[in-house]
Amino acid sequence: QLQLVESGGGLVQAGGSLRLSCVASGNAFSIYTMGWYRQPPGKQRELVAVVSSGGTTNYADSVKGRFTISRDNAKNTVYLQMNSLKPEDTAVYYCNARLASYNSWGQGTQVTVSS
Repeated sequence: QLQLVESGGGLVQAGGSLRLSCVASGNAFSIYTMGWYRQPPGKQRELVAVVSSGGTTNYADSVKGRFTISRDNAKNTVYLQMNSLKPEDTAVYYCNARLASYNSWGQGTQVTVSS
């Protein structure tokens, strides 16, 4: 089992950048598929990006070319580099770890993009 703690959120102007980090405590981090999800105000949680244990990445269409997900298995950490931020990227961002039927979520970090 993994426990996840996100950091790096904040307030940024449109066009700016932020890097989110998610540190996992537990064993065998490298075998988990790690992902970032977000929940905009008044909306449902949605997938932003995932990275598999083998390093394969997948992105929501809305963030392709602007966001980059990466992982450092030596540090039990997954990152989300967010560039060219838009007001519509405003949301609570959650880290997720998935393995078969197991799912673990972090507590979330707020990202607010001002216009």
